[in-house]
This record gives sequence, C-alpha cells and structure tokens, in this order.
Amino acid sequence: MSAVYKIKDDFFDESFLLVALHSTLEDYAIAYGLNSILKSNFIRGKADFDLSENRSFPYYDWEDELNYRYWVLVSNQSAKKELVTNNDLFQYETTYSTPRLIPELKEVDYFLKIEGDEDTVDSSKIIKTLLGIPKIMAAYEVDINKLKSRNNLIF
Repeated sequence: MSAVYKIKDDFFDESFLLVALHSTLEDYAIAYGLNSILKSNFIRGKADFDLSENRSFPYYDWEDELNYRYWVLVSNQSAKKELVTNNDLFQYETTYSTPRLIPELKEVDYFLKIEGDEDTVDSSKIIKTLLGIPKIMAAYEVDINKLKSRNNLIF
C-alpha cells in the first residue's frame, strides 16, 4: 500500500499589519511623507516586485531595527499595462488594463505592510499618523483573512 502525501501550498504568514492607503500622490511622494512623519528611511527597491510577466509593482521598504519591524510600501497598481485584445466592434483599437496587486480592493492606491510582533504594533496610532500626511485621503486596516489574493503579499 502506498502512502499519499499532500503539500499545502499556502505559505502565508499572518504576522503582519496591512494598511490600505487612498491618495492621489505618486509613490515617491508618499515614501517622502512617511520618512518625514515617521522618521523612517524608506528606500525604493532596486527592482519592482514582479508577480507575473505583465504585473510588476513598485515598492519601498524600511527595516526598523529599533522596534524589530519590517515596513513595505507597495503600489496596488502595476507599473506595466496589459494589452487587451477585443473580438468585437473595436477589435483594432488598442486597449490597456491596469493589473492590481489585490484585485478585490481595486479602489486602494497603496498598501503599507508592517511585519513584526502584532502585539507591539498599535494600528490606530499608525493610522492616525498616516492621516497626518497631506493628500492621504483615507487609511484603514485591512483584514487579511478576508482577502482571496493574500498570497500576492509575500515579498
């Protein structure tokens, strides 16, 4: 009799806080605002986070050695646009779509992922601080257990 082994492919670690940001600012301006208000040192990643061939997302990261936390600011919109082919009246027109990192939250512009001990992270204080950045219209915590595409957040 042979044994059957199943590999669980869900390598998702839920020990982080995810904050959704709504803003009209560019990613570098939000990173600058975070560096100013949080006294952090967000640095642009050398390469974008590539999810697939046509889906790459710019990100900024910072390792907070004092509090043992790792912060990542990532755009929800891809830097590359996908060419959509139509088989209708407008089949010869070029149409592009913008892929999302988390498709179920397509209205969110940026995500701030904070990895570390969840007990020491005060989400309400962080959100209140984020709302102090000019042109950030909304910031709120996202329940990661309700996200279908939460594996996209593994960097």
